[in-house]
Amino acid sequence: MIRIAPHKFLLALLAAASALPLDAAAQGAAPSRATDPPDAMTAQDREMLALAEQLADQSTQILASWITTQAISEDRLFARVYFPVPKTEPYKFTTLYDAVAQRDLPGPEDRALGRSPVIQYAILTDINAYVPAQNTRFSEPLTGNMAQDYSGNRSKRLLGDYASFAAARSEAHSLLQKVRLETGDTIYDISVPVMVRGKHWGCVRIGYRRTE
Repeated sequence: MIRIAPHKFLLALLAAASALPLDAAAQGAAPSRATDPPDAMTAQDREMLALAEQLADQSTQILASWITTQAISEDRLFARVYFPVPKTEPYKFTTLYDAVAQRDLPGPEDRALGRSPVIQYAILTDINAYVPAQNTRFSEPLTGNMAQDYSGNRSKRLLGDYASFAAARSEAHSLLQKVRLETGDTIYDISVPVMVRGKHWGCVRIGYRRTE
């Protein structure tokens, strides 16, 4: 199961756990949902897939380097333990590795995001659809204004929508989904698994608007 725990239970909860999706009500409103299956891949989809593969390779190297340099242990990297951040709505969570994630992941994520104006996000999530570090444009300082923070700071959330969980759990080479946002707009989401030392850690996701 997903383990959500106060800090005083940290030592008791370090063991890695198999994961199940959180109840949507525990995570705030879902940001998106899968719609009809997408059409056959276009040239643009293949371009986005190549970018996702590149970001997945970079992410794998970064996560593996944390273990090699002892910045974080393998057990802690794979521990599915989430600590609620007080007074956040939707709820945000810290983990045993999110500090190093915030240090090392926004750079490659932002570079991928900047490759095309049609790209809406380029992120890494774990297998529970947890986002340890978002793109810089979606990591504005928290203000206490729920509406402003909802759109301005999307980091450290457990995403509860179907599309996010399907991407996070897929071990296929890639997964292309058509996703409807809360605004009613439809975008495409392509994801690639991230493996660390032969184990499935999560995925890279790139969301974009089709121009073809």
